[in-house]
Amino acid sequence: MKQLEVCLTPDLLQHYSLEGKVVVVIDVFRATTTMVSALANGISRITPVATLKECSALKEKGYLTAAERNGKKPGGFDLGNSPLNYLKHDYSGQQLAMTTSNGTLAITKSVAAHEIIIGAFINMSAVVAYLRAQSQDILLLCAGWKGRINTEDSLFAGAVAHLLANETELANDSAVAVQSLYQTHETNMEEFLKEGLHFNRLQRLGRDEDIEFCLKKDEYNLVPTYKNGVLIGVVYQPQ
Repeated sequence: MKQLEVCLTPDLLQHYSLEGKVVVVIDVFRATTTMVSALANGISRITPVATLKECSALKEKGYLTAAERNGKKPGGFDLGNSPLNYLKHDYSGQQLAMTTSNGTLAITKSVAAHEIIIGAFINMSAVVAYLRAQSQDILLLCAGWKGRINTEDSLFAGAVAHLLANETELANDSAVAVQSLYQTHETNMEEFLKEGLHFNRLQRLGRDEDIEFCLKKDEYNLVPTYKNGVLIGVVYQPQ
């Protein structure tokens, strides 16, 4: 039986072996939700980078650029980190360079893995189906907030652990804990997340529509996969 581990923040990733594993990067509010939304709505590929400087350099090469720091869009970039941008405007066929406070950093820290995929509530069933079809062990990597644990990524990791409980062995206490968290709050997710600091941070920034969209389940049957430095969308139908 394949093993499933959960890493609650990239700052703890040094304690995990990535070799031979499928890593699922999770940043519900909002980077991974935005990545899924972008690829599902016309963006051809996403190049995630760690720094603003790297992102700016790609703009000079014709890329559409999206950047976020502390929940806000820095000056000089085309877009921020809202998944709704790709529903309200047509960017079909464009290449996107993207950097965020937490999500893109989690990707760049995971490059030693066998494979990296992107998870969010809006593609949760596709992610679970994809993981079921793989033989490799699984690491769910929560992007968190500036090296700290957050509630929304932990809750999503718990949902995936719960849905795969019969076919994986929960291999660390973090996986056991987040599964229990999800089982406790499955029917009142939004009420529970209202206690979280990032939920409140986004509300203060007037991002209520983003929050609502980020908590929708299974909007897309698309699994972004990271290959050769870029994310591409793979349609994967839940069984």
